Amino acid sequence: MAQALGLDFGTTNTVLATVSGNATQSMHFSSSTGTSDSMRTALSFMKDRQLGAAALKVEAGQAAIQQFIDNPGDCRFLQSIKTFAASALFQGTIVFARRYEFEDLMEVFLTRLKHYAGEEWDAGVKRIVAGRPVHFAGANPDAGLAMRRYNEALSRFGFPEIHYVYEPVAAAFYFAQNLKKDATVLVADFGGGTTDYSLIRFETKGGRLQATPIGYSGVGVAGDHFDYRMIDNIVAPVIGKGSHFKSFDKVLEVPSNYYSSFGRWNLLSIFKTSREFEDLKKLVRTALEPEKLETFIDLVDHDEGYPLYQSVSRTKMALSSAEEALFEFAPLGAGARRVVRRSEFESWIAEDLTRIEAALDDVLVTTNTPTSQIDKVFLTGGTSFVPAVRRLFEDRFGHKRIETGGELLSIAHGLAMIGERDDIEEWTVKAQM
Repeated sequence: MAQALGLDFGTTNTVLATVSGNATQSMHFSSSTGTSDSMRTALSFMKDRQLGAAALKVEAGQAAIQQFIDNPGDCRFLQSIKTFAASALFQGTIVFARRYEFEDLMEVFLTRLKHYAGEEWDAGVKRIVAGRPVHFAGANPDAGLAMRRYNEALSRFGFPEIHYVYEPVAAAFYFAQNLKKDATVLVADFGGGTTDYSLIRFETKGGRLQATPIGYSGVGVAGDHFDYRMIDNIVAPVIGKGSHFKSFDKVLEVPSNYYSSFGRWNLLSIFKTSREFEDLKKLVRTALEPEKLETFIDLVDHDEGYPLYQSVSRTKMALSSAEEALFEFAPLGAGARRVVRRSEFESWIAEDLTRIEAALDDVLVTTNTPTSQIDKVFLTGGTSFVPAVRRLFEDRFGHKRIETGGELLSIAHGLAMIGERDDIEEWTVKAQM
């Protein structure tokens, strides 16, 4: 029987893993949409008369997305909930007259995953080992607050032990199983909301893998920011960003904060119920280009955020292998189609790349580690496929030292393996209670 459960609670996807014998395995989740070994970190809530007047039908992952698509207007959809973890400004959200704080949302999500996993979620597991980023996402992230919220949510499942490991450390441990000799390894973990680095020295002594942490760094920038740049440059101008409205005898620009909310998928369902959205509707009467704001309002009213996200993601993925790609999204009307060049995209994310590289510099400088002393560089996470990101590391380390693989699974499997060790305390990080 597995002793530990590895939990990679990601901004975009969540994976759970265990160790069986000498091999790790991902937990499988079976819902109305089929079976998979990873789940989109998303929730949907919908009233269900069969369950009673006050009851809600709750789905997670792909089933949540399907429920949302099948019931537009009747379903409350939340995704990327991890990005709220370290925000003191997020005090909860109202879903059909019921208040949910972050720890409630995390509990509901994991409860659904436990249901989908069935017997694979072993009730006898002694430890849960959860990953955490080096730096949480957000403008002013409070890591202590995030860990208190994590701990509260996970405590509700009755695990005798709860441990936390830096996500890039778990990825490094997973990668290190394939090392042929002792090595100093740099892991760059590109999630949805954060980019994290871990520098570790791996050595085998007496047939047992040992690790000496050298340093960590991270920044709250990753794939979701790249998506936002595409929204900001392709979609926002079509729906009124930069346009103007009249206020008495003055002509003013439509406030840009509306578009910040629209570009963040995890904020869109909250924006729909906000006072800001009501103010936006009122601006239509005095807008100089009212049709643009009307398109904006229609997209929010008809819950087009997730389909738009899919279109943006497809375009971004296409640009990883082609110099240009077609963005198209019919609900935008006249602005529904546009060819996007890779060079354009790279100019949009230049500021984000600078921050990602600065975090890399930070771990190398603070640990006084020259690039020549790094034997292997392990890139994990979907954003590592972006050519500009990969080029950043190839220019610094050369392509021969760079390894990839296990983009969705490496963290969870590394966490599970660490959870089976009797020296687990050497790998974990305090919860900052």
